[in-house]
Amino acid sequence: MAKTELSRKTKTEIKASSSLKGTLASVFLLGFFLIITWVGVYLLFISRF
Repeated sequence: MAKTELSRKTKTEIKASSSLKGTLASVFLLGFFLIITWVGVYLLFISRF
């Protein structure tokens, strides 16, 4: 029984690591979008003075 529990944990870890790669990419894309947006707003604010 211990072997089946171990194999289940291994399969779960493989699925978790593959989904974490997509999560990391999504977080980076969202971060870049927020940074670009804030820089754009800042430049718009500076250009009005």
